[in-house]
Amino acid sequence: MRRLIRAPLLWMVLAEIAVVGTLVLVAWHMIAGAPASGAPGPFTFPFPPATASPADSALPATGVPVANTNPRGPAPGLNVGIGFWRGRLASLNSDQAEFEALEWKLTHAVMDAARNYLDTVVLPAVKSAEGGGA
Repeated sequence: MRRLIRAPLLWMVLAEIAVVGTLVLVAWHMIAGAPASGAPGPFTFPFPPATASPADSALPATGVPVANTNPRGPAPGLNVGIGFWRGRLASLNSDQAEFEALEWKLTHAVMDAARNYLDTVVLPAVKSAEGGGA
């Protein structure tokens, strides 16, 4: 019993249990103390509460054309040209295709190595252990 008390592993396990228990109690306190609705709770700290803006309530009815509110065009740095996006998506798709081809090559190499190991090592050992059958 004396050796068990002197073992550092026992003290590390007890310290870990204490830390996890404390974290569980703090989390339980935070969840149990959270308000049901209305006032912001402890989990909404970094995010401001959502409020309806006047623009949301002033949306036009369905079927009514919306006038362009910005006659000077899109914001600076925003490229909405179809040629630009086709080029970007084509490069993204080619990169994805190369990555998938590499994944398949790796998968087939692993499958071939496993099949080769089974055929050359495992099956002959099993056959010889079963009595050297043909």
